[in-house]
Amino acid sequence: MVESSAAPVHARSVAGGGGLPAILYSLKAARASGGYRQMWRALRSKNTCKTCALGMGGQEGGMVNEAGHFPEVCKKAFQAQGADMRPAIPESFWPATSVSKMRQYSPLQMQALGRLTTPVFLPEGSDHYEPVGWDDALGLIADELGRTAPDETFWYASGRASNEAGFLIQLLARCYGTNNVSNCSSYCHQASGVGMTGMLGTATATVELDDVEHADLVFVIGGNPASNHPRLMNTLKRVRRREGHVVVINPIVESGLVRFRVPSDPASLLTGTRIASEYVQPNIGGDLALLTGIAKRVVEIGGHDQEFLAAHCDGWPELMSHLADQDWPTLEAASGVTRARMDAIAGRYADAKNVVFCWTMGITHHANGVANVEAIANLALLRGMVGRRHAGLLPLRGQSNVQGVGSMGVSTRLNDAATQALTNKYGLTLPTEPGWDTIASMRAAHDGKAKVGVCLGGNLYGASPDARWAAEALGKLSLLVHVSTSMNTGHVRATGQRTVILPALPRDEEPDKTTQESMFSFVRLSDGGPARHSGPRSEVVILSQLAQLMPALATGVGGALDWAALRHPGGVRELIADVVPGYAPISGIDGEGGEFAVPGRVRHEPKFATRSGRAILKTYNIPDSSCGPDEMRLMTIRSEGQFNTVVFEDHDLYRGIGRRDVLLIHPDDLARLRISDEAAINVRSSVGQMTVLAAAFDGIRPGNVAMYYPEANSLVPNDVDPRSGTPAFKSVPVRVWLA
Repeated sequence: MVESSAAPVHARSVAGGGGLPAILYSLKAARASGGYRQMWRALRSKNTCKTCALGMGGQEGGMVNEAGHFPEVCKKAFQAQGADMRPAIPESFWPATSVSKMRQYSPLQMQALGRLTTPVFLPEGSDHYEPVGWDDALGLIADELGRTAPDETFWYASGRASNEAGFLIQLLARCYGTNNVSNCSSYCHQASGVGMTGMLGTATATVELDDVEHADLVFVIGGNPASNHPRLMNTLKRVRRREGHVVVINPIVESGLVRFRVPSDPASLLTGTRIASEYVQPNIGGDLALLTGIAKRVVEIGGHDQEFLAAHCDGWPELMSHLADQDWPTLEAASGVTRARMDAIAGRYADAKNVVFCWTMGITHHANGVANVEAIANLALLRGMVGRRHAGLLPLRGQSNVQGVGSMGVSTRLNDAATQALTNKYGLTLPTEPGWDTIASMRAAHDGKAKVGVCLGGNLYGASPDARWAAEALGKLSLLVHVSTSMNTGHVRATGQRTVILPALPRDEEPDKTTQESMFSFVRLSDGGPARHSGPRSEVVILSQLAQLMPALATGVGGALDWAALRHPGGVRELIADVVPGYAPISGIDGEGGEFAVPGRVRHEPKFATRSGRAILKTYNIPDSSCGPDEMRLMTIRSEGQFNTVVFEDHDLYRGIGRRDVLLIHPDDLARLRISDEAAINVRSSVGQMTVLAAAFDGIRPGNVAMYYPEANSLVPNDVDPRSGTPAFKSVPVRVWLA
């Protein structure tokens, strides 16, 4: 619904990303968080960045990237750090503020409440959270788990958890007896993992940071790193200065991808750096046809590497025939891009020597997300751009340790090597039946099959499609447990029959050192630091203490695990070194061994982790992405002032939008629909309807519309890509009319 906000629909915008506005915002955030000195010390501490997985910090010190370059920091880091430096929520807040009242709060208002410092409990039938002691809170959870069959529970982790906490939660769940373990990547890059694993035998980037730095062509597909991974813009700046090229594929022209002023570079700050050499706007859902057309044209002009394909790839004859069978009129209609434009991109690609392909959720958030990823990998393999230096595939991962928690086994299936190690070395008997991924966990809750949910960080409600359905699903749980540093919308809009929130320490307040893994598979060590508030506990301690209270785990499954000893991250790292493939060096990370790159991840030789040792090319059907005669296709987007489901400011500076209850729509579509700019309009999908304000926005391709996530989740069906379980947040048919 339209918010009762006085903010204008259109507001001040900037011609490009970064620059002086980013500097001024950072200074403002530092001042509001207790002062410049405090913020500087926090950001320079030996802890990894809390935002995207591009990687920054660790033992080289904060604001240092994997190449040792300083200063490396962005507005996102100031936002996240500032949130953790907020005052505590006073104990008087809880009896004075009902859950019903907080349900009316926006994501921004929830985030602004401050830090959680005491466990709180929402009893059945109550409208107020009640502060409770740690013993009571953990005892309540342990008692409920003791009465619940393991296969009636699910365990979910966000990407801000440490490797040690990620390993512990999946180990606890499996020793308890369930594989219903998942993480937030199910809703974002799971399609990348499925697609890349099927073709290359790896779910992670095939490149390291140095490879991107030496590319002469970078594709940025379905993403907006100027807002979501700002420090990547420094690398893209250097690509352009070397006379390299950047091809951006996105239905929206994002100002930060056109021009970006890198604050740490005086020349770029003064004049700005042109980022996109070529900016292509397909229709929403048209990526697969566009990528297929580019690949088809590469082969037609002889730009493919026949020798590489024959020596290192399976499926080349099938792909060659598949591409030949595609007709240009169909590809043009499905993509919304002309053949001439596809020819030009193919020619630019064929002329390049070192090419890196980057993508984000604009590729994965579709019902054919896996096929989209396969099309990107096909395109790279056509010219041998995987399995060599300075070229390859780079899924741009959002949360700082989302790749790490995946490496730790926070997934529905523990890999064979880890399972064997836990069985043979520690005598554990682990469950074998397939577990629920995130969307399956939500469906199980909605169907009454799940009784208890345990969420280590994140906002599962805010991240889920079909907000009404998601609230209903979580509301049916007999107990819903959150481990969190602050309040979010999920804590009040999707409460279980009983809900417990346990306050956690952020990584720079941990009493012991923890580790995180970047999107380049580099493992860093965070020193932690003094707690800003009394009361919160580290995630590792919380999980260890919970395990000690659970009868099935109290003495150790098979007598092998001492859960009391596992309250120390160093002890957990010893276990990780024994169990997780490639992680043996973690046992010495706080000694002589130091930080390390996980071996076997980067592909600098054409040797792939498939059964044959060869890459596997894929063919696919191109879906019909057209809408009905009265429909347009909606994509959810994030603003420059938010990180995932957390909103730090309502004003979207880069797009010149002053509030979030809007539909971004091209002026041509407004004229066609006879709707005036800023008018109240209805937007309806197959699962919901919202009343918002029209926002004329000529940066979006006509026939396509956009709304802010997570507010627009009410319109997103819970249908998913059948191969990855990823919801189609970026491709929702909607009808629009005057309210």
